[in-house]
Amino acid sequence: MKKILITLGIFITMSLGATAQTVTDEVDIETSDVKLEVITPAEQVKETEKEIKQREKLLREHANEIAYAKAFNSMKRGYFVLVADAVELGRFGYRIYNINRYSNFVLVQNDDGIVQFAINTGDAGSNGLGGQTGKGQVRNKKIKEKNNGDVFMQFQIVGAKIHTDVDVTLYHNSNRAMARVWNGSSVVTFYGDILPYRDNDHR
Repeated sequence: MKKILITLGIFITMSLGATAQTVTDEVDIETSDVKLEVITPAEQVKETEKEIKQREKLLREHANEIAYAKAFNSMKRGYFVLVADAVELGRFGYRIYNINRYSNFVLVQNDDGIVQFAINTGDAGSNGLGGQTGKGQVRNKKIKEKNNGDVFMQFQIVGAKIHTDVDVTLYHNSNRAMARVWNGSSVVTFYGDILPYRDNDHR
């Protein structure tokens, strides 16, 4: 019995050794069939200061053209807002900067309109924000593109507590605009950007 076990042990040991040797022979790490592709980054193009300025100018012009097209289309469709970054009170009044753009605006939603200014001068005003808010119907809307590309729009906002004439000028090749709001002898002028806008009630 011992002879048989010893013989079997020797056979297993020889078999394992042969197997290990066979596996080792199959992997040759020095000649493995692996192909590496080394990518060399393209050399960056060096621009002159003049070329950089020219490229940045073209990008600005392209962005302004897109903003102008969006503003013009929104005016034609009757859904837009002029958010103001400056307000001028009176016909020859002083211009007030550093105001809240989203509290000072002229809004047109098809046949509905809102005019609001809030300049926080210490006087709460009729709207409690240092100014006035007027809501009403938009009437007598007219729009015209001038020869230089400026867009001129006129309309009235008529409501229970408001009766104003509004003149909006969208300047060519940008969405910069001015809106002059007349209420009898008083006038408020808004300076800012025209943006496409639809509120929840008009979607």
